[in-house]
Amino acid sequence: MPAATLDEVVALCKRRGLIFPASEIYGGIANTYDYGHYGVLLKRNVSDLWWKAMIQERDDIVALDSAIIQHPRTWEASGHLAGFSDPLVQCLGKCKRRFRLDTLQEEAEARGEDPETVKCPVCGGDLTEPRAFNLMFQTTIGPVQEDGSTVFLRPETAQGIFLDFKTTLSFARKKPPFGIAQIGKSFRNEITPANFIFRTLEFEQMEMEFFVPPDEAQQWYEYWCQERLNWYTRLGIRSENLRLRPHDPEELSHYSSGTSDVEYLYAGTWRELEGVANRGNFDLTQHSEYSGKNLEYKDPQTGEGYLPHVIEPAAGLGRTVLALLCDAYDEDEIGGEKRTVLRLHPSVAPVKVAVLPLLRKDGHPEKAREIYLELRKRMSTEYDEGGNIGKRYRRQDEIGTPYAVTVDHQTLEDGTVTLRDRDSLTQERIPVEGIADELEGRVTNRT
Repeated sequence: MPAATLDEVVALCKRRGLIFPASEIYGGIANTYDYGHYGVLLKRNVSDLWWKAMIQERDDIVALDSAIIQHPRTWEASGHLAGFSDPLVQCLGKCKRRFRLDTLQEEAEARGEDPETVKCPVCGGDLTEPRAFNLMFQTTIGPVQEDGSTVFLRPETAQGIFLDFKTTLSFARKKPPFGIAQIGKSFRNEITPANFIFRTLEFEQMEMEFFVPPDEAQQWYEYWCQERLNWYTRLGIRSENLRLRPHDPEELSHYSSGTSDVEYLYAGTWRELEGVANRGNFDLTQHSEYSGKNLEYKDPQTGEGYLPHVIEPAAGLGRTVLALLCDAYDEDEIGGEKRTVLRLHPSVAPVKVAVLPLLRKDGHPEKAREIYLELRKRMSTEYDEGGNIGKRYRRQDEIGTPYAVTVDHQTLEDGTVTLRDRDSLTQERIPVEGIADELEGRVTNRT
């Protein structure tokens, strides 16, 4: 069963060093997190699989890594400078805390209460009238703050792609329909960041802008909605915990003719995992106007120019990691003892195979190291000889390692090892000879 509460996942992540609060020795900063060794490997596996789906397995998308700090006019053209804000309210009671009014109203509606009469959720005090709070982080270029030196950390990765659209056309040898993809950090000064790594001040986006002829926009929008939903099931997330939810008309951005969210059932609550939007030609139109540059694509056969429409699948890397952790979290019982296990698909598991000597003597460590050194050339492998074998199995279960190879006395006699399966708990003897091929096949073909 997936995690019943987010607290269970948070505790496991802290205990095993996957993800933990940043700056913790100084008390931390609200919703900033560091990824430890296994968290880094998990996140890297997800981003590699996204690149594989976008670039390696297709010939109509190219890669980009745009700058975090763009020209300030970028955010005027995109509308972020004027309109990228949340409704901020502050408690007039004892606690003086600040909140997003729309979030408080959504929570009140979910409880069956009147959203127009919300109070402070901490102390029950009255709230101020809402005011617009811009979410962009502002900074300056140069040694002194002066006119013209103000810049912003990007709140999304999309605008860098739009700015580089014409440049990419000049060398990529592509024509619409084609896409530009990138993974990168974005920054949002959230009023009330919450829910672990679901909403944080800095986060990584996996974003692709797919440029299409205007009359093909709807069919590509429908295609990418389904394609992105399917990608999550290929990561091992259970289909019953995923859904595609089209936005109601009142939810749509002014430039969007259609937006759908891929949602995941996070600990009993449906939340956005990825958005797929039909953005029309709004962005290229805005940047053409503000820059004075012609961003039209000119068809070499007809000579006609047009601004492509854009289909945008935009996913959060941290949200994907969180969905995988929630979906893989499980508890069962072995020999009367509770076991916590992450049933991660091998494609995303931080470690694919653990090599464990049964004893720290009698030649077991030497043979286990030999096997470990062979396996790590082919896959992410870990060697562990600390503690009894049962505790080492439990540790590997908690970080999601699908297989464990144990070296024992019989290994030295007949050249076989015990192979333990994380999920079924079956143990079988397999020969050391050819073990890398055998395990690579199991990892690759495991469903």
